[in-house]
Amino acid sequence: MSRRLSARLLTACLVLALGSGTAVAAAPAPDGPAQAAAPEPYCYDEPSQPNADLSDLKASFNSSNWMRTLQAMYKRRWPSGEALAIAQAGDQYWDQFVDKRSFDGFAESMMVAIHEETHMWDLDPSRTRWDVSIAAWINGGQQALTVPVHGGFPRKEILPLIKDKLSSSMDDIYLRDATQGSYRLQGVLAEQNAGLTGLPAVTVLQEYIKGVGASNARDIAATNLRYLLLYLRVAKDKHPTYWAQIKAEPKLRDLVLTQFLRTAYWLEKSAPYTGKLGSKDADKITATNYAPENIAVLEEFTGRKVRVDAQKNCTA
Repeated sequence: MSRRLSARLLTACLVLALGSGTAVAAAPAPDGPAQAAAPEPYCYDEPSQPNADLSDLKASFNSSNWMRTLQAMYKRRWPSGEALAIAQAGDQYWDQFVDKRSFDGFAESMMVAIHEETHMWDLDPSRTRWDVSIAAWINGGQQALTVPVHGGFPRKEILPLIKDKLSSSMDDIYLRDATQGSYRLQGVLAEQNAGLTGLPAVTVLQEYIKGVGASNARDIAATNLRYLLLYLRVAKDKHPTYWAQIKAEPKLRDLVLTQFLRTAYWLEKSAPYTGKLGSKDADKITATNYAPENIAVLEEFTGRKVRVDAQKNCTA
């Protein structure tokens, strides 16, 4: 995410509204008798071929064939990106996000482009109801629809729980800003999903990234997960009635679980490219996300145990 660009664009995008979502992970275990069977372990993954040859696409790239190139390169390397590009091919705003001057610049611009087109899909009025229900493009085979959020409280309320400066630049935009800080659970989830989709978009193209246009991709994913976990903690501790409302929504519990596992999956995939796709702060933020109090609230909310070993993209 380009922070300056995304702050301006997200403000515009969010006024479109947010939509609905479906369960995309194994359903959390409902409250019930102790003898009820435990759900099977679940691991998030999705197809990608980051070494697929793109030399012909790079050689033939020009400012006129960029959408065809975009779909072709992701068809080879990250089919979910191709699916999103096809779904959003008619969007008039692509040109604002895509660098068409060179193939390398084009690849680097995909973090912002895919991030913002995820917003455009998620926030389309045909699938969104402001502060009522949300939509989330997860990957080419999973889209969440009609996920209830029941409003919530301003996300700026999580600020007292952030004790470090690791996410300060994003905190200034999304939590301290008078407008952005007032967004509720819808805003937390919308930004989390778009930032997380922008990470694989550049992870699978990392060898073409020469500048700084994608240099905070990992930080964005880690920080938005931080915001989601802290939002759940504040909901439980300060807004018990709201906590009970959202905890009673299976689709929302499933979405939160999937996004947690999905973040772990793509942070691991992108870890070799720290420095190009993120700072060392991304791993420091991730470490705080796995603090016992954060894992505890996640597991209480979703009804699932998550792994904190090398397979962090899995439930236990």
